[in-house]
Amino acid sequence: MTQGSEPVSAVAIDILVESPLWKNVPAAEATVIEAIGAAAAEISTSAGEVSVVLTDDEAIRRLNRDWRKIDKPTNVLSFPAARTPGLEPVLLGDIVIAYETLEREAAAEGKDFLHHLAHLAVHGFLHLMGYDHQTDSDADDMESVEIAILNRLKVPDPYLVRDTD
Repeated sequence: MTQGSEPVSAVAIDILVESPLWKNVPAAEATVIEAIGAAAAEISTSAGEVSVVLTDDEAIRRLNRDWRKIDKPTNVLSFPAARTPGLEPVLLGDIVIAYETLEREAAAEGKDFLHHLAHLAVHGFLHLMGYDHQTDSDADDMESVEIAILNRLKVPDPYLVRDTD
């Protein structure tokens, strides 16, 4: 499919488009680059490299099954890289985003597709940086950082409940 690499602030972003479904959204790659760039700037990330794979439900289902033992598709998966001292550029990890799940969630929640994509890219990137949502406190912290980053991008708070009628 297509592949590109874009440096954003101190973070280089390599995007691999694995599913032809993403051709329906020409702005997807630019949205991911902008979202990760904003996230890196917000949390003052040091230099590094991130790979983003834009794929489909079947591919992400396999990854979810193999790595998390959950045999169903999900919206985003993050795979932080092991840090190797002295290795440049620092590999931060991989983010994988599934088209169909993203599309279903955006429609069900009354969200703009690109806004939801930006949120998932930010969410995945924060996982690479060590953020998590295993406890309520951790979830609150992570959500507040996500909201601040998305605000920079003029993306509405994804955690607000919206009336979809």
